[in-house]
Amino acid sequence: MSEAQKRPGTLDIIEEITRKDGSTYYEIGNMVHNGRSELAAERGFIQQVRILKLNIPHSQNVIKYENYINEHYYVQPEAMDHFEEWEKPAEMADLVAAILKENHVG
Repeated sequence: MSEAQKRPGTLDIIEEITRKDGSTYYEIGNMVHNGRSELAAERGFIQQVRILKLNIPHSQNVIKYENYINEHYYVQPEAMDHFEEWEKPAEMADLVAAILKENHVG
């Protein structure tokens, strides 16, 4: 499987991402996602990314969100020409809110 076809994998960190317009959002990611986010910031696709919490517990909510992300998204290649924000339908947004709450973030 090439780099562009790799799924995100295990999600174990909470990030705060600042879009180009200055708005922020929280993402449940991992170190690979964080690295791509940092690269996106260096290239001007987003303003910045901050890790808020490392090694979050692998709760049922995290597992459900992780399954959704791994079914719908691939790791962006280093040669990216944009930053792909993981879109969240209402059910996934609720899961992220629950993950933030159980980790005392937000």
